Amino acid sequence: MKVKIIADSASDLPKDLVEQNNITVLPLVVLDGMNEYKDGVEITPKKIFDDMREGKVYSTSQVPVNDFIDLFTQIAKDKQECFYPAFSSGLSGTYNAAVTALEEVKKSYPEVNIVIIDTWCASMGLGHVVLKACELAVAGLSAQQMTPIVEDYAKKMVHVYTVEKLEYLYRGGRVSKTSALIGDTLGIRPALTVKEGKLVPVHKVRGEKKLYTTMLDMVAQKAGEDLSGKTVTIAHGDDIDNANVLKKMIQERFSCKNVRITTLGAVIGAHAGPGTQAIFVEGIVE
Repeated sequence: MKVKIIADSASDLPKDLVEQNNITVLPLVVLDGMNEYKDGVEITPKKIFDDMREGKVYSTSQVPVNDFIDLFTQIAKDKQECFYPAFSSGLSGTYNAAVTALEEVKKSYPEVNIVIIDTWCASMGLGHVVLKACELAVAGLSAQQMTPIVEDYAKKMVHVYTVEKLEYLYRGGRVSKTSALIGDTLGIRPALTVKEGKLVPVHKVRGEKKLYTTMLDMVAQKAGEDLSGKTVTIAHGDDIDNANVLKKMIQERFSCKNVRITTLGAVIGAHAGPGTQAIFVEGIVE
């Protein structure tokens, strides 16, 4: 693989896929009001979810600019060619931090060969995009050659989420306090998607079975009813039982054999909360 692939921790890629594809992952930052932790390095998703169940509030921050500068400088010194599909700029300052860092490194190393794109994707939606870049790198494409292919793939990536409590979205500033209070009192759960790089509620549903059916309907609208040739990823917030329920529903409805289950990372989990379920797959409608 000629081109080195870089990712950030908001891609929520499982460790085995990171190692198999030799991906360099830069961690975002999780904050608890007193301390800062590197996502996936100094704090685990399990810790985040357990604490949130007890009422603890976490916030998050982008990959620090200096972390990008250090990595990009080493890449320039090694004369490597690199490609970095970044976490959506609509949800984080990470993409802009990377662009700023690259501009700084170019002052000393004008020949540095790093391509950065804003994917407008998150969690394993971003993870799928990173893996697509790895596939193209193995096929021998340059960073410039893979850019339009990966950008097109990212535009088609389907993100469908639900959260266990609207309170968690309120804590992260995604919904109003009133909406969260009323919704949680009435047992209403949202079905959300990512649109133009931002998290957007699409439906409000009562009842888990109806909710999951609604989520699958949203997937079908963007990806069709036949997913037999595609990989679907379910990412969950410490709720493997319901992830398995969703997996069975997906396999039965979409004739999809390749359904992968993984855990949300600490940064995404800090906003979505325990009990979150998210579905990701390449769509056919942009």
